Amino acid sequence: MDSIIKFIEENDRIKSLFNIEIIQAEMGNVKTKMVVQENMLNAANICHGGALFSFADYTFALISNIYGNIALAISANINFTNPAYLGDTLVATAEELNRTKSTGLYEIKIERENDKKLIAFFTGEVFVKKEKIINT
Repeated sequence: MDSIIKFIEENDRIKSLFNIEIIQAEMGNVKTKMVVQENMLNAANICHGGALFSFADYTFALISNIYGNIALAISANINFTNPAYLGDTLVATAEELNRTKSTGLYEIKIERENDKKLIAFFTGEVFVKKEKIINT
């Protein structure tokens, strides 16, 4: 499992673009952290929905691929509940709701770290391929 997380960390480019930190990664539960940066702001001076989606999607990739098989999104939805601002530290908590041999269903909550305010709620489903994400 550690080699899979390391592989995703080193090869998923959004992690370095947004400086996403992995706090916890285990089967069924993943937590990541990101600080809202200037390049993530929209014209209203709040965190862009696309940045929040990308943050949730990276966390989604971690939790769904942690088993070692390639898991690719077949659907994803996000609800934006509160704004995030420049300098806010956000924590994404992912939970596995269901996993079969061919699909997985997940939810990711993005909260502001200092007040636990819900910023966004993401749900996603993956198709699980037979191929491994890395050859171990």
